[in-house]
Amino acid sequence: MSIELFNQLEQKVTSAVEALELMRMEAEELREENARLKQEREEWERRLSALLGKFDEVETTTSN
Repeated sequence: MSIELFNQLEQKVTSAVEALELMRMEAEELREENARLKQEREEWERRLSALLGKFDEVETTTSN
């Protein structure tokens, strides 16, 4: 194998390793954002349930 071909192969491997590392970092960021969004959604669901519960209380009180 000529030195030129070896250098090209080394460059491609280096580029591939760098691309994989970037993808890993992006995947980790996305996992963190996904966890944050899930937590936010759960908080909204909890608050909405509390509001709906208050509406039920008002309906029960006014129908008596």
